[in-house]
Amino acid sequence: MHGLLETWATMPIRRPGNALPFLLLGAFRALIDDLHRQLAEQGHPQLKPVHGFALQMINRGGSITDLGRRLGVTKQAAHKTVMGLENLGYAQRRPSATDRRRIDVVLTGRGVEALALSGAILNQLRDEWASRAGEEEMQVLEEVLERASGQDGMDRILGWLGS
Repeated sequence: MHGLLETWATMPIRRPGNALPFLLLGAFRALIDDLHRQLAEQGHPQLKPVHGFALQMINRGGSITDLGRRLGVTKQAAHKTVMGLENLGYAQRRPSATDRRRIDVVLTGRGVEALALSGAILNQLRDEWASRAGEEEMQVLEEVLERASGQDGMDRILGWLGS
């Protein structure tokens, strides 16, 4: 009986299924909080997580309607987001080069800078996580998450945020 107890005591604890979303969300929140802390320290204190998603989608090109569809929000909500980003100097509206009836939303130089800085910071944070967990473990984690989601993370959440 003693051997059975020792075996049982060394078995990894299996968490209930409802723990996984919270572990993933907690890790996401920690990463995004660190990102925004560093963005604020480097000249972008007004940027919020929702702005990051919008900047990514604006960078793909298109109109306010396109932005709303990508974010899964109404045209009115997308318009409000664009107005906020315009007021902060990250985006601007301009006539479409391909359709005179359409107004496109584009990143300003400040928006491009913030997006590039975000990418650099996220690369640094990924490396910090890998140094704590181990590079092999980090690669395994990334591969498992990619397989589990079935596609690129950004494409997976497009249209879902506003649902």
